[in-house]
Amino acid sequence: MNSRSSLRRLRDYCLAFPEAVEDPDGVGNPSFKVGGKIFAVHVVNHHGDRGTAFWCKARVGVQPALTTSDPASYFVPPYVGRYGWVGVRLDRPVDWTEAQGLIEDSYQLTAPRRLTRSL
Repeated sequence: MNSRSSLRRLRDYCLAFPEAVEDPDGVGNPSFKVGGKIFAVHVVNHHGDRGTAFWCKARVGVQPALTTSDPASYFVPPYVGRYGWVGVRLDRPVDWTEAQGLIEDSYQLTAPRRLTRSL
């Protein structure tokens, strides 16, 4: 999947949540926010890594479980990885059902309670 189609798919998932908006992060990557806080970001060729991925918040224990069990698909992203975020590689086959679950979890971890009650 190329970076444009992976971004389109990520955008469709992220913007389906209540009050989710797309806004570039500080360096121009498309990011998805709720309540002014980022819950997912799409990155291409981050610091020359030639990869396409998205990063999102993850529930406690999810990051080490995914990065250990499938390091070809999941990684600890720079900067935010120390806070439990997980990177999902989009330049190889993606389990979009699992990816969508990660995105939903990230949204729920970020959004105000009044928005997550309806999910």
